[in-house]
Order: sequence, then C-alpha cells, then structure tokens
Amino acid sequence: MYRQVLDPLAGSLYWSALLAALPLLTLFVLLGVFRLRAQFAALAALALALCLAVWVWDMPGSQALSGAVEGAFYGLFPVLWILVNALWIYRMTEVTGWFAVLRRSFRTVSTDQRVQGILIAFCFGALIEALAGFGAPVAITAVMLVAVGIAPLKAATVALVANTAPVAFGSMAVPLTTLAGVTGLPLDDLGAMAGRQTPLIAVFVPLVLVFLLDGRRGVRETWPVAVVAGLTFAIAQFAAANYISVEVTDIVAGVVALVSVLGFLRVWQPALVTVGGGIDTYEGTAAIAGVGADSRPGSLGRSGSAGGPGAAGDPGSEEAAKGSALMAFAPYLIIVALFALTQLGPVKDWLAVHGVVSFSWPGLDVQTPAGQQAGAVTFKLEHLKAAGTILLAAGLLTMALYRLGPGPAVKAYGATLHQLRWTVVTVTSVLALAWVMNLSGQTATLGTALAQTGAAFAFFSPIVGWLGVAVTGSDTSSNSLFGVLQVTAAHETGLDPVLLAAANSTGGVLGKMLSPQNLAVAAASIGMAGSESVIFRKVLGWSLGLLAGFALIVYLQSTPVLDWMTV
Repeated sequence: MYRQVLDPLAGSLYWSALLAALPLLTLFVLLGVFRLRAQFAALAALALALCLAVWVWDMPGSQALSGAVEGAFYGLFPVLWILVNALWIYRMTEVTGWFAVLRRSFRTVSTDQRVQGILIAFCFGALIEALAGFGAPVAITAVMLVAVGIAPLKAATVALVANTAPVAFGSMAVPLTTLAGVTGLPLDDLGAMAGRQTPLIAVFVPLVLVFLLDGRRGVRETWPVAVVAGLTFAIAQFAAANYISVEVTDIVAGVVALVSVLGFLRVWQPALVTVGGGIDTYEGTAAIAGVGADSRPGSLGRSGSAGGPGAAGDPGSEEAAKGSALMAFAPYLIIVALFALTQLGPVKDWLAVHGVVSFSWPGLDVQTPAGQQAGAVTFKLEHLKAAGTILLAAGLLTMALYRLGPGPAVKAYGATLHQLRWTVVTVTSVLALAWVMNLSGQTATLGTALAQTGAAFAFFSPIVGWLGVAVTGSDTSSNSLFGVLQVTAAHETGLDPVLLAAANSTGGVLGKMLSPQNLAVAAASIGMAGSESVIFRKVLGWSLGLLAGFALIVYLQSTPVLDWMTV
C-alpha cells in the first residue's frame, strides 16, 4: 500500500509544490517556447513525473507504472473513442457530398464567417457540450468551422475558446454532480452558484471569438450579434441554473442563444461581410481554407454584399452544394437526439446499471494523505454509456441515412484512425501524466500549497480548478481531485464552501482550452496533428487573461463588495 505524502521534499510543502510543478512547466515550456510536437512534449513530461513519483514521493515503481497505464487507457476510452467516432461521422458526410450542402446551409443564414463562428462554435457547441462533452464539441465544431471556409488554425482556436462557458454544466451537469458527490454539498446550491459565475464569462466569449476571427475590425462590425449571443446565453444560463434545473442548464442556454441569434439576424446583418478564410502557415506549408476578395495571408476576404466564393477544395462550391439542408444537418441532429434519449429516465437508469463496469485497477493500492482510498484506484468503464459509443451509433444511423455501403464506411473509419495516429500518442501520454501526478500526490501537493494562503485563497480557488483541468483535460476530473480540498480550505479560512467549490468548477473551464489533451483533439480535427504548440500559443493569453479577471470576481464575491451574488 502506498500512502500519499504532501511534503516529501525536506518536509516543506512549498518546496515540494515547486517540484511538483516541474512536469507541467516542462510540458508547457516545450509546447510554447521550444515548439516541440505535443506527443514528444507529453512523453518528456510523463518521464519526469514518473521519476519524481518514484524518487521524491517514494511511490513504488510498479504502482507508478500501473497508474500511467490506467491513465493511458482512459485516454483511449473514453477520450479517443469520442474523437474517432465524431471525426468518422464528419468523414462520411464529406465522402457522400453532404458536407458541401452543410456549408451552403450555414451561408443561407449568414455569409459572414464571424457570425458563422458564433453560431457554430458558441451556440451549437454549447448544445453538444450539454449532451456529450469530453472533447466532442471541439472535434465537431472545429470541423464545421473549416467547412464554412475558416482557416484551420483559426477554426481550432475558436472552437477551443468557445468551449468554456458551457463546460461546468456539460454532459447534463456531470462536473457539478460529481462535485456534489465528493463534497457533500447540495447540488442545487452548487449549480446556482456556478450559474452566477459562468454567465460572467459567457457574456464576453462571443466578442473574443469575433476578435480571433477578424481582430478589432471584427468586433467593430459584428459586436451587435456577439452581444446578443453572449447576453441571451448568460441570462438563460443564470435562470436555468437557479430556477429550473441544473442538469438542463446548457440545453436551455444553448437553445435560447441559438434562437435569439437566428431571430436577430433576420433584422440585422453586418454592413461588410467576410467571405474568405485566410491562410494558415505551419512548418512552411500553407493550409488554405478559402481566400476571398482580400487575399492577404491571415486575413479574411471582404465583400460589400452577401455571398461569396466557397472554401478551397470544393469545386463548384455553391453550384455543387445542392440538396436538402435537413439531410445535411441530419448526422448532428441524430447525435443530439441520441444523447437526449440517453437522458430519459428509464434509459438513463438502464444505462447506469448495464452500461457501466467498475473494477479495481490491477497493481494499484493508493491512499490519500487522509487515509482514504484514492479515487483512481477504481476504474469505471462506461462501455454502453460512453459518449463515443453513442457517437458510433449515430455514425451507423448516418450510414443508413446516406446509403453508404460498409466498404466505403470502413475505409473512412480507417482513414480517420490513420489521421489520428499521433494524436493517440499525445492523448494517452497526457492522461498517463495526469494519473501519475494524481496518484503519487504531486497534484494534491500543488493544490494544498495554494490553499495555505488564508482569506486570499478565494482568489486562488479558481486557479486550483484551472490547474486541475489543464492537467486532466476534464472539469469532472478536476472536481473529483480538488473538490474536498476546496471545502477543507473554506472551513479553515472561514470562507463560503459553496463559493469555493463552485469556483473550482467554473475556474476550471478556462483551463480546458490549453489542456494538451484538448489541443490534440483540436489539431487532429482540422487535419493538422503536430500543430498543438501553435494552437497553444494562440490560446494561452486568453486562458490566463480570462482566469485573472475571473479570479478577481470570485475574490470579490467572498467580500462585501459582491457577496450579494452568492447563494
């Protein structure tokens, strides 16, 4: 049996915390400074974490390796299981020609790509997050953004940044349900508190998206629709979390925002419309996603009226894109319908019993510093309940709907696996790193050190959640990891436990965009595996900037200045 120690280095919590931060610093420096490919950066960080676990935290080598294998398996299932099946569905729509129809359909709503970015990444992405989560919104929306002609790297960046505000309530509020389970706090209180924090992020996200797509010009020309999207989503999220149901919060918010934006676009359109995609250059290779009238590298094409050329690689563009819009959207409607079906009472109950297998992971016997069994010792294999399995079913239904034979469908699946070959290495290495840090106690050492800051911990509380998501790529995992720590710190400092526990989840959503796991998903989705370091540098500033502002808000909520906002 291995029992975690928080201060293994000379009995000092703070020196131990600095050492525990080294694997993460190594990972981010290799990605952001040395521009190393994500798979090699993750493997280097994993090797360092294993060395620290064995030589500093005194974890038995066999258990450290077993924990790494468990994390890698989690990377395969459910994470990569989701990504593979989501991209397989996209590839089938591409080979059958319905993807071109989907592109045309978005243009009938608005030919402006900044508006399309809000509709796809923010509104539709929120609905996917509400039902699926675990990287599926990034994978699906990044592909759809490329479909309308947005340059691949911009598409990946926009998809990642958009996947923030809905995350705390994602997968039918699984992160908050998990948080309530580990802390013993009422789910309704946690949901209400989160519903008074994440809307403050949601208001600004659409403005950030149009800035990413077209700079200050984009904000200046499309701020009305961005404000409508952000405000309606924020108001609906607040109302649903506080007065309707925590579980359906993102569904309500996503639908309200989508309907509001579509209604607003019937009476307003940008005076100047962006109709081209710009050029992404990566390692000397131009990935062209469509060039409009203004063909400067990195810029969006300009037009004084609606309409414009299609994305490069789509011969005939508008002329070729003939067919029913409903058929083009069908795979995504099937996805939404299947996920909604799994949330119905009888189906949900049946899946909870028959769709999950729990077992003790071989070779692991780990206790927390408090003497309780570490959560990762038990592995939950959600074979039927997994989002990836539901996406596989959606793919099979898509085959039937599009009358695609088994041969072409299997060929498309094989092409998807080949596309993701390096992503498999990245995701499994990152999750192995997370499991080693969690099981050895390195992550707990970092969180506990931050919890020693007294009343100022209200500022650092969302940073702890951000750290957890940056490591694991999952708000649910971060809540499992740090939920009890947040409540313990609240009792020790006299702060509100509901406030700090909720801040762990809501602050964590801002770490999702730069988690190496999600970077790998985004890069694979746009067909540019290996570009994770480029995407990382594009999202890092936004993640840290939004986190700093949000941490200040949470701190003020712990003081008389904003304590009227708390539950």
